[in-house]
Amino acid sequence: MPLRIADLLARPELNLSVTYDVPAGLLDRAVEAATVSDLLHPGKWLQGGELLMTIGLVLPMEPAACRAYVRDVTEGGAACLALGLGTGLPYQEAPAPLVDAAREAGLPLLTVPDEVPFIAVTKAVFDARADEQQAVLHRAFVTQRRLTAAATDSGLQPMLEEWTAATGVGAAVLDPLGRLLATGGGQRPPSPAAARDLVERVAARGLRGSASSTAGGCRMEVQPLGARRLRGLLLLTGSPDAAARAVVPGLVSLLSLELERRHLMDEPERRRRSALLAELLSDEEGPAGRAQDILAAAGLHDDRVRGVVVEPPADGPADSGPHDIAADLALAVPGGLVRVAASGLVEAVVGAGLDVRDVLGRFAPRCPAGIGPLAPPDAVRVSLRQAAGLLGVSRASGVPEEARQSAASRLLLGLGDRRTLHGYADAVLGPLDLADHGEELLTTLAAWLETGGAWDATSRRLGVHRHTVRNRLDKAMELTGRRLDDPDDRFDLWLATRIRRGGEIPQGVRGRPDERAGLS
Repeated sequence: MPLRIADLLARPELNLSVTYDVPAGLLDRAVEAATVSDLLHPGKWLQGGELLMTIGLVLPMEPAACRAYVRDVTEGGAACLALGLGTGLPYQEAPAPLVDAAREAGLPLLTVPDEVPFIAVTKAVFDARADEQQAVLHRAFVTQRRLTAAATDSGLQPMLEEWTAATGVGAAVLDPLGRLLATGGGQRPPSPAAARDLVERVAARGLRGSASSTAGGCRMEVQPLGARRLRGLLLLTGSPDAAARAVVPGLVSLLSLELERRHLMDEPERRRRSALLAELLSDEEGPAGRAQDILAAAGLHDDRVRGVVVEPPADGPADSGPHDIAADLALAVPGGLVRVAASGLVEAVVGAGLDVRDVLGRFAPRCPAGIGPLAPPDAVRVSLRQAAGLLGVSRASGVPEEARQSAASRLLLGLGDRRTLHGYADAVLGPLDLADHGEELLTTLAAWLETGGAWDATSRRLGVHRHTVRNRLDKAMELTGRRLDDPDDRFDLWLATRIRRGGEIPQGVRGRPDERAGLS
């Protein structure tokens, strides 16, 4: 317990007295230190919480001057003021103007008798502070010993329960994605919404720092857990006192050791899942349902899964190699299969409900990554191959790239320079731009290509007779010199119309009509 003014008044050897009927609440103020000053303006030399002693050598007794003096002491943060009395000193009793000013300001005013030197009061204050610090260290040591004993039970729960019982501060351990692993002493963890921002902020920084905040009147603090890599997060809810605060580093260390121990114990399971993934990818001619059975053996029961491929950095830190990334992904992916392929790439098969971009951003930041499309379990090899094919694009863009159904054209168009692409489209479609009713020809051509060459569907989409569609396309082919039954010509026309549909041509790209026509 901190030293209070009331505790000093209770010490018979000091024989301190109050000069007026001080409210009990004011006597509960904590005394942090004791100092002596006879300055008329001592406030700027105070830090707060002091017992300020003076003999009043230069203290004027006019009421206004006393109020100014007391105001200066109060604004300086003094816990109380003590006036020394005695033979040969300016005062043998507290002067009324000073007492009135202290009462008005709510500043406790004590008197120190002649037989008690100021140094005796100072020693009493600092002895009490030393005893308080010793008590804090003793409580911290006892709590640390209890936590260490609980750690021998090889579990997060016993340590958290001991912590909460000893400190009254709620604690919970979360995995790197913010999912609850354990909580202590029946304490209810804060709502995910209240802690989410704080948890995500610390998790994004890895082991580099902690953070705290207050939400709904509840103080929350998050500490990262782990040795070389982030293994989890400690969430504290409440305000630890000095003794509890001294134990927080020890609690973080013990919890980190436990999570590292769990990580090592999970190595056989990671190897088993890696072997299951290897079996899944090698069994291309297996019976129907075989892939589903392999995924179910790993705890992945989704009827739609996707492949993910990550390229570890070639010159990254020692703890960011393929096996480290694979282990992290295995921890973060519920029921997922992860392995390091012979090529050094990290391959994974995950369920449909996983936020893959969030996981990659957390555990493989700045690594090229491809995300395959959702597919039935029997087709997961195709999804993985598509994911691997996106690594080059991801390497160029700096972000994970995802394959989607009907996204091949967006991928292809996204790789090219806009000026070059529009120049290509002008070279193919320029003759139609110059023709009478060229816009109708372009619209009809684009609709026919988008419907896969279906005449009736194109007719319905445009609201014209199918013979009109044929006539327009015959005219378009005549002008462009292309043939709809030629695969290369058909692809050129399709790509050119997609470029045109994708956006406006930048200023200065099209040039004059005769220049566009000359491009072909």
